[in-house]
Amino acid sequence: MAWLFLILSGLAEVGGVTSMKLSDGFRKWKGTVGAVIFGFFSFYLLSKALEGIPLSTGYGIWTGIGAVGSVLLGMALFGDSRSWKKLFFVGLIIIGVIGLKMTGGSH
Repeated sequence: MAWLFLILSGLAEVGGVTSMKLSDGFRKWKGTVGAVIFGFFSFYLLSKALEGIPLSTGYGIWTGIGAVGSVLLGMALFGDSRSWKKLFFVGLIIIGVIGLKMTGGSH
């Protein structure tokens, strides 16, 4: 169950930063509300995940999901650059997340 919480918390993190972008510096209320709600769920689910996953593994994977998800959504929704260099480094983050999962286990 801890791994499910971790994945959901990472996805909520992506929702939070996307909402932050849509809030236009917290000037637009829908984006602001989304950022607060997604942010709450992201941290809550991360805290639940860390009950069964070591901090170093859980936090590393959480940030990796957030980083990769944000980069991909930025490309898809906001016209961010899709250079091969950016995609290469996103691939390295994914490899790092997989490595943490393979070596992390539980407490």
